[in-house]
Amino acid sequence: MASDPVPEYKEIESVYGLEGAPAATHRLQRLAAAFRKQFGADPELFARAPGRVNLIGEHIDYEGYGVLPMALRLDTVVAIRRGGDRLVVANLDAEKFPVVEYGTDPAQAVDTAHHVWANYFLAAYKGVYDFLASKGADPPAPVGLQVMVHGVVPLAGGLSSSAAIVCSSALAVMAVRGVHPTKGEVADFTCKAERYVGVTSGGMDQAISVMGQPGVAKLVEFNPVRAEDVHLPPGATFVIANSLTVSKKQETADRRYNLRVVECRLAAALIARKLGAPPAAAAAVRTLREVEPAVAEKFGPGLKGKLRAVDELLERGNYLQDKIEADLGVPLSELFAGEPSPLRVVGVVAGEGFKLRDRAAHVYSEADRVYKFRAAAEDESSGAEALPRLGALMDASHASCARLYECSCPELDTLVGVAKAAGAIGSRLTGAGWGGCTVSLVRHGDVGPFMAALRENYYSPLLASGRVTEGGMGEVLFASPPSSGAAVLRIKLAPSEGEEGAAVEAPARERKREPVMA
Repeated sequence: MASDPVPEYKEIESVYGLEGAPAATHRLQRLAAAFRKQFGADPELFARAPGRVNLIGEHIDYEGYGVLPMALRLDTVVAIRRGGDRLVVANLDAEKFPVVEYGTDPAQAVDTAHHVWANYFLAAYKGVYDFLASKGADPPAPVGLQVMVHGVVPLAGGLSSSAAIVCSSALAVMAVRGVHPTKGEVADFTCKAERYVGVTSGGMDQAISVMGQPGVAKLVEFNPVRAEDVHLPPGATFVIANSLTVSKKQETADRRYNLRVVECRLAAALIARKLGAPPAAAAAVRTLREVEPAVAEKFGPGLKGKLRAVDELLERGNYLQDKIEADLGVPLSELFAGEPSPLRVVGVVAGEGFKLRDRAAHVYSEADRVYKFRAAAEDESSGAEALPRLGALMDASHASCARLYECSCPELDTLVGVAKAAGAIGSRLTGAGWGGCTVSLVRHGDVGPFMAALRENYYSPLLASGRVTEGGMGEVLFASPPSSGAAVLRIKLAPSEGEEGAAVEAPARERKREPVMA
């Protein structure tokens, strides 16, 4: 899977299926028409990448542990052509996302202090050149690019809108320059590229956006990135519900997402030090997974040994900076030397302290739940017990996220409670948290009544206040099967109704369609 090339298609049904092709065609016609209006020519190609919902395994990918997401039908599409001498990045929703221009130098910095939406495209652009340099290849000389973006992944909703735009942008840039990467390569370098916007991404979002496949969830593991199919039990449906509490990961990273990354790294280093590692060796430890062998040797294998180590080696409550430095024997300025993001976090929160014991306990227990979830999903002997086992793991995951990792919020907790009261077998926050979405496991035959109950008991006041409209409910509350991953679309589209001068359409044909591999 990771070694497969990113697919290129000449027919829209190959990505969106026969049922989804008419709506997708209309959407791409609108995007192409806006592109022509903005730039005076057709795009050379389109690239798309989906959002994702993580079924279980939250905040553990950056600790090196496997996660279990699935790709959504909601995606971001990028139309692109070579032209001019600048990077001109426009959006179909021009009122909300105005045109942004950059130079073509891939070494230019991303201005994280003044974040704009198009920084995600610039991060992808830089990532492409970083990738080519890492391969020892002479990258193509920079040229002007004209770009038009349209995304339907809810923003700041925990469904990875940021990875969708970074992955689709990177694929568009590579395809228009004649570069044909593998899925694993794209998943790896786009994870690193997204860090240019100031968030220490762990790799799950990009991996499932690139590697997703219809009909299956994926166990995604890292170092190297790889994905294994997980077939969900018959009758299982996952319903995504947006709390409508916005969590802007990039803008709040230093006190939320990036802080948790720093806390986990400090916890791992302290465990290593207390197990006898010299200060320099302990300081070199970056993830909780790295200290597993030493933990197992002293406390025994498995989750029980890890949690015992956390209880005995890490103190409850907050560690202040001077306490951590005394225990490690290394100043934090030295530990994080040359790493702007962790140093910024230390500067922001050092006086308040770092909570290490609870963070480590969440990571170890959540990593264990991922593999139990996979086993329960694929245990053909479990019969009617499969769904309750999955639901119990999802409930435990949310409790851990809320109490130990403190990445939930009152709205998410309320929405999970409403979902459970409405008949969800299991329900949890999904994504980084602090807002965004929940995912609930529901029996297929109960989906309609379940969604009606959520609408009545959670969304009614939000509809009355205008925070969501009737027309927007389909993007706020929906069920989605596992869907296709990222792809390049080399298609020509007929003009939309009332538009003249567009290219000739490549019509849909009802026959077996194979990807056109570059």
